[in-house]
Amino acid sequence: MVSLTKNSSILIVGGGTWGCSTALHLARRGYKNVTVLEAHPIPSPISAGNDVNKIMEEGEPSETDTEEQYVWNRMHQLTTKYWKEDHVFKSFYHPTGIIFSAISDDVYEHVKGYTKGTESEWAALNSPEDFKKTMPQGVLQGDFPGWKGFWKDHGAGWVFARGAMVSAYEEALKLGVNFITGESAGKVTTLLYSDSKDTITGAQTVDGTSHYADQTILCAGANGDLLFDFEQQLRPTAWTLAHIPLSIEEAALFKNLPVLYNPERGFFVEPDAEKRELKFCDEHPGYINMVKTATPGYREGTTHSQPFARHQIPVESETRMRKFLQEAMPQIANRDFSFARICWDADTVDRQFLIDRPKGKSGLVVAAGGSGMGFMMMPVVGQLIVDRMEDVLEERLQKGLRWRPEQAIGRDWQAIQDRHGGEGKIMDFHDVKGWTSGKGDQVPNAEPAKDTKMCNSM
Repeated sequence: MVSLTKNSSILIVGGGTWGCSTALHLARRGYKNVTVLEAHPIPSPISAGNDVNKIMEEGEPSETDTEEQYVWNRMHQLTTKYWKEDHVFKSFYHPTGIIFSAISDDVYEHVKGYTKGTESEWAALNSPEDFKKTMPQGVLQGDFPGWKGFWKDHGAGWVFARGAMVSAYEEALKLGVNFITGESAGKVTTLLYSDSKDTITGAQTVDGTSHYADQTILCAGANGDLLFDFEQQLRPTAWTLAHIPLSIEEAALFKNLPVLYNPERGFFVEPDAEKRELKFCDEHPGYINMVKTATPGYREGTTHSQPFARHQIPVESETRMRKFLQEAMPQIANRDFSFARICWDADTVDRQFLIDRPKGKSGLVVAAGGSGMGFMMMPVVGQLIVDRMEDVLEERLQKGLRWRPEQAIGRDWQAIQDRHGGEGKIMDFHDVKGWTSGKGDQVPNAEPAKDTKMCNSM
């Protein structure tokens, strides 16, 4: 491995959530020759981070933590500090509180586990009236059939995702990071290798340019294993979201709401200030797109999930979304959606991040496997990546985030990985009957793998 200095050339592949965070942290540590390659203008229209809001939960380690719990709680502790104190991020965090809820007994016990150790901070919600009292009168008008849960008004809330992403990008730009974007100049087609194939020396873009670097950092989200062999550690998995427009009066009423989350139905966060659109999602174990095309690590004919971009959602997803709204906010349940899309992430086997130097490959750090938690950790993930690059990552974190292909041997691609809702199983986009934007339109399904624009989940 080349010994890095502040003048070493560092190449980041991917300018989404994690790529922007990494660029910021590198620049703050004084690296003077940092380049980011990204296929789209930042914020990318297909990045999961280009969103009105994401859930944020605070936390910290405890003496009783398992090794896995410690990794998550330590990351929560670090990211909370950034969201509350760092000038790049702090204006985007809204600690409005959160509601965890469920319907069936087993999922109720699951969400009850979220309150373990802090039970005194939570108020029990056992009736429709209990739920309605958590928000201003007139917001929650549903019957909440069978719902029960817990609510606290602190220690959690939401972050303005697009704003935070742009803020990190602009700060990195100000500190001297070079961003190259566009379908020709910024889109990476392949990583570059040394003659011996044991060292990554940079990346090549669509326009044929070879970008050589002393250190390459791969932050390509769900697209990561289109460029590098992750030894089946990643499963690109997609979820579905939509927006509903509100009136000026409704938007004012829906201000400063706690996040409402039900793993059997969905979640929503208060409307954005610019367009007055309420973002909400249906909950389910996820969609995959199983194909047999050759990619790094997968021979032609080997089935694996591959992402694609689409600003529509499956018809059955719209049905689930409207059921969720009917139970919680029936007054808006039948409105046309103003926006809808699928949103990709990459699941590791244990749903823990993967930030490491792959064994047998010098010159490369991979950062992938957001597993549905990637944006919450945005402020700190760049720190973790640069710490690993510099070999100064905290030992317990390094162990938890390590390269771990042994976990993927005989991997069950249908594993729901502790997720609920929907049909209670992983779904395949090939089985979708039709697509919709939620405006009364519907188009029949086609082969999703033929979609040429890939979604960068991070």
